[in-house]
Amino acid sequence: MKLYETGWKSSDGIDLYVRGWEPDQPAKAVICLVHGLGEHVARYDHVAAALTAAGYAVIGFDQRGHGRSGGPRGHVPSYNQMMDDVALLIKQAGERYSGLPAFLYGHSMGGNEVINFTLRRKPGLKGVIATGPFLRLAFQPPAAQVRLARMMNGIFPTFTQKSGLELAALSRDQKVIDAYAKDPLVHDKITARLFVELFDSGDWALNHAAEFSLPFLLMHGSADRLTSANASREFARLGAKNLTLRIWDGWFHEIHNEVEQAEVFKVMVGWLDAQLAA
Repeated sequence: MKLYETGWKSSDGIDLYVRGWEPDQPAKAVICLVHGLGEHVARYDHVAAALTAAGYAVIGFDQRGHGRSGGPRGHVPSYNQMMDDVALLIKQAGERYSGLPAFLYGHSMGGNEVINFTLRRKPGLKGVIATGPFLRLAFQPPAAQVRLARMMNGIFPTFTQKSGLELAALSRDQKVIDAYAKDPLVHDKITARLFVELFDSGDWALNHAAEFSLPFLLMHGSADRLTSANASREFARLGAKNLTLRIWDGWFHEIHNEVEQAEVFKVMVGWLDAQLAA
């Protein structure tokens, strides 16, 4: 596997850190990776290693306000700008891997984005993977906090609060929790604007699930305490026919970081290969 690093400018001038992984043999397709809230793309090195071993190139970026990319921590100016950043990822992947089929893969917040991007922008991709997507939270946030976020979104959108992420809910593997806690590139910040945009775009996606037109692998841990597995079930029930739902019984939020992660990678690769063969 070959690892490379580069950078792009977003459409509004933010410096975005980019990380890519390539198989030793010519790639058969490229996977565009969109990470979750508070984390960064290098946390997917092991995921990319499994995918490159199966012949896939992987490319991703630290989202604005995350990791090594620029921008206020945990903030976006608009949801449309988030969609533009994903569009840039797909465009750059298409230029580097011209002629190869492309897939979009997002986790948590990134899962919210890849679902909405597919619904709103109708990209010409081979398929989409989402794990633990933020369609709804797995818990009911305090009503006062939601009201405050909506009020501040209108008058002071960069108003920042702690995300309140429960680290123990990420994975059943304590090594993952310890590594996250020590990682200097993660953060626990979210602004009023980003919170409201994610909250509302999750509902919007559920309301438009029947319009999802691409092959879709949707996976969630049944014991996820951060994002709602029931919302993923609802999306699958309402969504297009070409959707594969896999609920991992008793698993937590980051199914790619559970002790049994190899099972997830096997399912992903099998699904990807099936789409290429279709």
